[in-house]
Amino acid sequence: MERIYLDWNATAPLLPVARSAMLAALDRIGNPSSVHGEGRAARRLVETARQQVAALVGADPRNVIFTSGGTEANALALSPAIERRANRAPLDCLLVSAIEHPSVRCGGRFPIDKVEEASVTSDGVVDLSALERRLGELKASGLHPLVSLMHANNETGVVQPVAAAAELVHAAGGLLHVDAVQAAGRILCDINKMGADLVTVSGHKLGGPQGTGALVTASEDLHLADPLIKGGGQERGSRAGTENVAAIAGFGAAAEAARQSMAEDAPRITAMRERLEAGLMEIAAGTVIFGLGAARLPNTTLFAVPGCKAETALIALDLAGIAASSGSACSSGKVAASPVAKAMGAAPELAAGAVRVSLGSGTTEAEIGGFLSAWSKLVSRLSRGEKAGLAA
Repeated sequence: MERIYLDWNATAPLLPVARSAMLAALDRIGNPSSVHGEGRAARRLVETARQQVAALVGADPRNVIFTSGGTEANALALSPAIERRANRAPLDCLLVSAIEHPSVRCGGRFPIDKVEEASVTSDGVVDLSALERRLGELKASGLHPLVSLMHANNETGVVQPVAAAAELVHAAGGLLHVDAVQAAGRILCDINKMGADLVTVSGHKLGGPQGTGALVTASEDLHLADPLIKGGGQERGSRAGTENVAAIAGFGAAAEAARQSMAEDAPRITAMRERLEAGLMEIAAGTVIFGLGAARLPNTTLFAVPGCKAETALIALDLAGIAASSGSACSSGKVAASPVAKAMGAAPELAAGAVRVSLGSGTTEAEIGGFLSAWSKLVSRLSRGEKAGLAA
């Protein structure tokens, strides 16, 4: 039985162009920090990838810092020790939205008592009015905050008003970090149009290799005064250690492919998502689709059926040959109630039943049909009170 993969938000299959770029790089020798010909050839691979990742988010290549992934990039960004040319004083506090990825909600290197949570609406959109009020209070107290807001939510796909938030943050004398891990390569993600000061991107969400990512800054006026990894001058002093040349080359190739195919892929994927959601509602009229009233990524659906637990659903789907998830894939394989659904005000039993289906460039209409068929059978069994050997 050929399996159906509908968990692209967790990780996208490796693109052929990324695989080819990696294999070609593996045949090279030389440390990219060496001055001889072999070293310079390795350096060219890294710098080509830097240009490709920069182009994906409209940045200057000099401002791209390669990391081991989105989590490390977020940790690098979430530091009080971000110096601005006009103000070298440490940032005073961190504001994160209630729906951020765990790597952001943990607060990075800010003391826990300096981390605050910004609320979201029932549609899963950050409450800009509440954010503006809090920023005004901080400004009145003479405090300079770092605000971290994802571009698009990893569970619901809801797109956040990052440009509007940036105006509020900058008016209060703060900086804005945008976690664009899910958005980059799926929707337009231009660091300048967003007004972001720092942006996080991940390679394996784009069809690049796992273990690659980047933190991108909007300007050379920003200086990361306290790097996470010290001990060498790589990445212009922002991250020590010999670069993973092959993985970075694959990341760059995937970023370039995503940039070129995004406009063509988005309408087709959106149409499949709409077919999926219409089918879900037809199968079970009580289906709740989270964030339905907000702008969302073309590929993401988080839904729940009252009385159906996510663990039961995911096991049944897996047995039927379908890979889906209950939300973030960064919980060591655990199936838990969606924290994003909770933050949106969903009842606990509904949050415990949230299932995420995420599509990608390789998803087919037949796979959507296969999922809906399997889901219909599962809902039918549950409605008859059958557990099919699974925990209810």
